[in-house]
Amino acid sequence: MIPIGRGQRELVIGDRQTGKTALALDTIINQKGGDMICIYVAIGQKRSTVAQVVKILEDAGAMEYTIVVSASASDPAPMQYLSPYSGCAMGEFFRDTGRHALCIY
Repeated sequence: MIPIGRGQRELVIGDRQTGKTALALDTIINQKGGDMICIYVAIGQKRSTVAQVVKILEDAGAMEYTIVVSASASDPAPMQYLSPYSGCAMGEFFRDTGRHALCIY
């Protein structure tokens, strides 16, 4: 594991069922009590999977500082294309207002 500092980017790749989403959710949950706004962008996932992610974040009390942007598999392709740009624009807004933001795609 490599520590990630503010202002850095990290690519997490792996096979199916290796815990990539769990790692991302743990990262969001561990921001509790800080001044970080977390943005989780779900692209092309099933609605039920996104609902499970939101439930995990709600149970951990992380929805207070988390924004979930979802373009599910049943949404039109242009919406899926624009969703990461929307999440990034939200992160840039918080950055420009002097806050810290964590974007996870």
